[in-house]
Amino acid sequence: MTNQQHLSLHHLAEQAVRQAMELKLTVATAESLTAGMVSAVLADTPGASGMLQGGVVAYQNSVKADVLKVSAELLANAGSVDHDVAAAMAEGARSALGADIGVSTTGVAGPEAHDGKPVGTVYIGVATAAGTNAFEYVFSGSRAEIRGQACGAALEQLIQALAS
Repeated sequence: MTNQQHLSLHHLAEQAVRQAMELKLTVATAESLTAGMVSAVLADTPGASGMLQGGVVAYQNSVKADVLKVSAELLANAGSVDHDVAAAMAEGARSALGADIGVSTTGVAGPEAHDGKPVGTVYIGVATAAGTNAFEYVFSGSRAEIRGQACGAALEQLIQALAS
């Protein structure tokens, strides 16, 4: 990850923390592809303890199913890199950690395709009291760059959820 990416992520995190604190909303993460980057960059931000409930690094499907309650049937049929899996992960984090908003990441950072999905395919899930959705992205670059871009996208979707 470049220094510029790093600064950009921290700028997004500051905005998300500020918005969540102003609205008195809590956030939980469920991360596969980013393996804790989203919660880490949020936690780097002063004030995060007032809004960050916690996070689950769900790298393996067994964790997605057992901890986040993602349907084993869905995982078996769709694979871990999927729109509906991202949505279910976000809802699972929101529920398991008792947060107002759940944000999830799942995708393929490379170097090889996974579950039939090409490198750079990323899904970000967001769950709120109003409902759950997921967003598809296609990123390029190195493994680290794709993970950094996914972290940024998750923070951007969190900011959007806080704004609505």
